[in-house]
Amino acid sequence: MNADPVLIVIPAYNEQARIGAVVAGVQRALPEADVLVVDDGSSDGTASAAQTAGALVVRLPMNLGYGAALQTGYKWAVRRRYALIGQLDADGQHSPEFLPTMFDKLKDDGVDVVIGSRFLDRDGHYRPSAARKVGIALFSRVASLIMHQHITDPTSGLQVMRLPVAQFFCTEVYPSDYPDADILILLHRSGFQVREMAVQMGPPPGKSMHSGHRSLYYIYKMGLSILVTLLRRPIVHG
Repeated sequence: MNADPVLIVIPAYNEQARIGAVVAGVQRALPEADVLVVDDGSSDGTASAAQTAGALVVRLPMNLGYGAALQTGYKWAVRRRYALIGQLDADGQHSPEFLPTMFDKLKDDGVDVVIGSRFLDRDGHYRPSAARKVGIALFSRVASLIMHQHITDPTSGLQVMRLPVAQFFCTEVYPSDYPDADILILLHRSGFQVREMAVQMGPPPGKSMHSGHRSLYYIYKMGLSILVTLLRRPIVHG
């Protein structure tokens, strides 16, 4: 890590019981970083728990969706000129201990985005449901084919990036619900360099946004979003 200002964005919805531990984990891993929790219209004490843990907090007036909460964090980062931005989920599934190594890879490899992958090292530690496994496998292949590189975990929410990527995500191209394989493809087509790094993740303690009947909707919606992304004229950054 270096002296560049760092912001870690944590979108959170009704995570009062877990958010304090997640914030504390980030503070241990990256004591030099600021931590921003975006409370996505929670009906519980998520915001106060995050503040008690020492995080900065932005409260959205209603539940706007995972992507909208992330974009709020990106806008915060852009306005305050954080050079490096990381993100992880509020449910404890992501281990903050991987963030320093991910930022090191971002710098050492000279890339724009590093994705934490559960499947890159093929150790079998993470076992998704059958429906989710199908979706991940499908969109991993699609993203790999279009991006001309091996993508193993297009749904990972554990990521680090440089400021220009956050600026790009502040535009209308960023979806409000599921920013997954479509965004990786859009980054590639817009000239950004994306890499994966092997990480360990636990199972989500609650119901995943891709679980049950949502898996079918996710596959339909993501397929449509990728098609629109391919039809859209590339937005070249820089």
